[in-house]
Amino acid sequence: MWRSCLCLRHGWRRLLNRPSGGPTAPVGKRANIPFPFRAYAPPAERKRFYQNVTITQGEGGFEINLDHRKLKTPQAKLFTVPSEALATAVATEWDSQQDTIKFYTMHLVTSSHTYTPMPAVVGGDRALCLLIQTTLCNTSLDNPMQRNKDQLIRAAVKFLDTDTICYRVEEPETLVELQKNEWDPILEWAEKRYGLEIGSSTSIMGPSIPARTREVLVSHLASYNMWALQGIEFVVTQLKSVMLTLGLMDLRLTVEQAVLLSRLEEEYQIQKWGHVEWAHDYELRELRARTAAGTLFIHLCSESTTVKHKLLQE
Repeated sequence: MWRSCLCLRHGWRRLLNRPSGGPTAPVGKRANIPFPFRAYAPPAERKRFYQNVTITQGEGGFEINLDHRKLKTPQAKLFTVPSEALATAVATEWDSQQDTIKFYTMHLVTSSHTYTPMPAVVGGDRALCLLIQTTLCNTSLDNPMQRNKDQLIRAAVKFLDTDTICYRVEEPETLVELQKNEWDPILEWAEKRYGLEIGSSTSIMGPSIPARTREVLVSHLASYNMWALQGIEFVVTQLKSVMLTLGLMDLRLTVEQAVLLSRLEEEYQIQKWGHVEWAHDYELRELRARTAAGTLFIHLCSESTTVKHKLLQE
């Protein structure tokens, strides 16, 4: 039975402490020592300008109200979501802001993607300029790249060719064993669960993915709506893995497990060569937050039930 991914680091220390002719430098095709610092510009903040956050149901779905003003997208479209559960989650992010609105804490509202928004408009005012590129909800509403359902599915499935857990190293033995013990159970589960043939490879070309495997995945993803597909592609991009994303969607993995599995080689190198406290911690927490937001988005966009209480704050 596959042990909990939250205990991985203890396993790495045990493997690394074995007496062997271990490596004296990082090895592996994809392994590297992360650079300790990187350019980072803190997202913009602004003073909170509203008191109450409420949800109302309109003709197109569920809307978010900041006092008497309706939230709108960067392209000035009415911010309307198809699920009351999703509306509640988004409204909770707005409602949880204190004296200062910190957009980088609003992961359903400010998840990093490829879309740089224009200033958001609330109630006719060019009031909210979300400077952190985009939102998963706004991307679904504005569809800035004008992609259809088939394009979203292809964008996700293309990651099969470079799926993180399908690429293996040939040495050192400790890392080879770690990849086998932690990644193989996920591939075996996916093959059994979806009737796929995946496999792994140490070749730089990666494993050969059968055409039928692609067809099965395309057919499975086609069962999701456009909103959920936006979230699926987002999570696949974060984890660089279709298999880990499927594990999250099917509740086979927790967010913490999926993130650590996606960073298996990097965490191995950190345990071997050292930990840069703020840089490595920030990257790990950022990836967890994005993955959690995307996973929640997928499930909420697939939610068919409603939430009884529309008023978040009396």
